[in-house]
Formats: sequence, C-alpha cells, structure tokens
Amino acid sequence: QVQVVESGGGSVQAGGSLRLSCAASGYNFCMAWFRQAPGKEFEGVAAVNSDGNTRYSDSVKGRFNITRVTAKNSLLLQMNNLKPEDTAKYYCAVGTVCSGGYWALLYKSTYNYWGQGTQVTVSS
Repeated sequence: QVQVVESGGGSVQAGGSLRLSCAASGYNFCMAWFRQAPGKEFEGVAAVNSDGNTRYSDSVKGRFNITRVTAKNSLLLQMNNLKPEDTAKYYCAVGTVCSGGYWALLYKSTYNYWGQGTQVTVSS
C-alpha cells in the first residue's frame, strides 16, 4: 500500500504563487497532480515519469512547474501567476506501473494511489 500525503494549499490573490508538496511511500514510476473544481471535470495538471519527462495541461503550461525529488520520493508543484480559474482541490497521484507511456501521464487511469487533496483558492 502506498501512502500519499499532500501539503501546501492555501489562499492567494491572482498573480500570486503557491507551492504544493506531495510525499509518497515506496518507489513510484510516475507521479502527477490533478485538480477538481466545483462544476468542472477532473483535470490532469502536471505529471512526471521515472525518466524525468514532464507533461502539462495547456491551461497551466508556462505557469506551473513540476519537480520530482527522487531521493525523497516526493513531488513538488510550483504554481506561479495564479488565476481565479486555478481554484480547485488539488490531488497528488502516484502510479506503480504507468504502462500507458508519456501520452497517458495526464490520464486518471494511469494512477493507482491518491492523496486526500489540498485546497487552492485564488481570489481576483
């Protein structure tokens, strides 16, 4: 069983920055951040595989940066120039198989363990 714990959410004004952290037990082949906003679809935001390849959704590209700290089996998401539409609950996800390859990194089905989520609120 893999334990996944997120931290770092909070409230910020538009244009501000936040950093999310995720700690996971054991070794995981791919890791990602997803988010769920009220009334919106569950969305893959950013992901990284065991080779260090990253993938971002178009909505956050150029503003968010995902970093994997392999030695600590942890994951960071630096979020800059935040917008009100970034308001959501953010979830860390880990995959122990990740068989879908690079193009599946933002698919929910790629991941088999999830954290409880951390809230990010961006005010205008």
